[in-house]
Amino acid sequence: MTITALLKKPGEEYGYFLEMPRTMRVLLMTNMIYAFALPVIDIFVGAYIMRSSNDPRIVAIYQLSVYTGIPITFLVNGFLLSRVKIVNLYSFGMLLSGLSMLVMMSMESLSVTGVGIAGLLMGCSFGFFWANRDFLALNNTHDLTRNYYYGLETFFYTITYIIVPLLVGWFLSNTDARGWFGGNINTAYQIVTGIVFLLTILSSIVIHKETFKNPVQKAFLFFKFHLLWRKMLVLAVLKGLAQGYLVTAPAILIMRLVGNEGSVGLVQGVSGVATAIMLYLLGRTTKPSDRIYIFSIGLLIFLAGTLVNGILFSAIGVMVFVLCKVLFAPLHDIAYFPTQMRVIDVVSKIEKRNEFAYIFNHEFGLYIGRFLGLGLFIYLDTYVSESFALKYALIIIGIVQLASIPMARHIIRECDKLGKQ
Repeated sequence: MTITALLKKPGEEYGYFLEMPRTMRVLLMTNMIYAFALPVIDIFVGAYIMRSSNDPRIVAIYQLSVYTGIPITFLVNGFLLSRVKIVNLYSFGMLLSGLSMLVMMSMESLSVTGVGIAGLLMGCSFGFFWANRDFLALNNTHDLTRNYYYGLETFFYTITYIIVPLLVGWFLSNTDARGWFGGNINTAYQIVTGIVFLLTILSSIVIHKETFKNPVQKAFLFFKFHLLWRKMLVLAVLKGLAQGYLVTAPAILIMRLVGNEGSVGLVQGVSGVATAIMLYLLGRTTKPSDRIYIFSIGLLIFLAGTLVNGILFSAIGVMVFVLCKVLFAPLHDIAYFPTQMRVIDVVSKIEKRNEFAYIFNHEFGLYIGRFLGLGLFIYLDTYVSESFALKYALIIIGIVQLASIPMARHIIRECDKLGKQ
């Protein structure tokens, strides 16, 4: 099927979606609703901390606390899966993210301790959400449908990362400029938080519309793994390295060089709906063998954005960087996640282990990368300068990320080879 044919027949695309297993469709619908909450959590919590503290290190400490809470919760989740339904844990994670925002907005002043506690709570919410989301995605898709699954999912996420920042940014900036709610921006943030909480309740209701199976095998804690999986962990560290910066740097750069929260929404919307359509088409038309090309293009776009930001270090440079980031993140994900799932399919059969064991172990690879990325920012900001940290650390990470390309190509080839045995 050609791209032109797809664009001309949206009704047939809906029919194609209905041909997918019901469990896969319910999972996608749940994630679509929650996708409207994620941009607020990812972007505006950082902007709120930056506005309230005017200290980028506090933003970095918050994010580090979030990333610390995630692997801890993966561990707790692994034990709970033998006693609690997976959909209950999944929905609890979504609800907890709204609760974490409420805790943050209720603080009279932002201290390092308070921000750290709120970050850990948000990390716990992400831990329950991602641990169970990844297992459900693995269990309810197969290699030939995963490009479509992640293409459609990233289509949702990209659309919401365009629409939601524009709307929320407009609401927050007008509260500040026009004196809505007495000009109290914190009240506006609390209203946004309330809407996020309602969205998490709705997505929790949807996921309970279907019955999903828990892992059959209970053991999930292992320390020795197949060589192919250890190579996948190296790729996870490299992915985490970029993640550690991508949820922190954009908000700081925008608040420093562009303007207020309204600018956050404007910059996020620059990429337009075309990006989301491109991602859907890639997921619908590409094959597993195309993943390495999508992966490579995404990393090169990211490096280009970091170079422009470092050279210009201005409002225009930030806009170009965020545009590249909006393109890079979903391109990277629609290639990375199906590759990760394929490796789990192959290695779990070889080692005869619970698939959740690999999902749990993978999170620690991501955490090491996130810790190194955020640690680099905090170190440079403290001992060199904030501008150096925002300019050059991103470029360093962009260059190091290129090592992912040959590693991913090798992993895909090994996976294909072992999968045929």
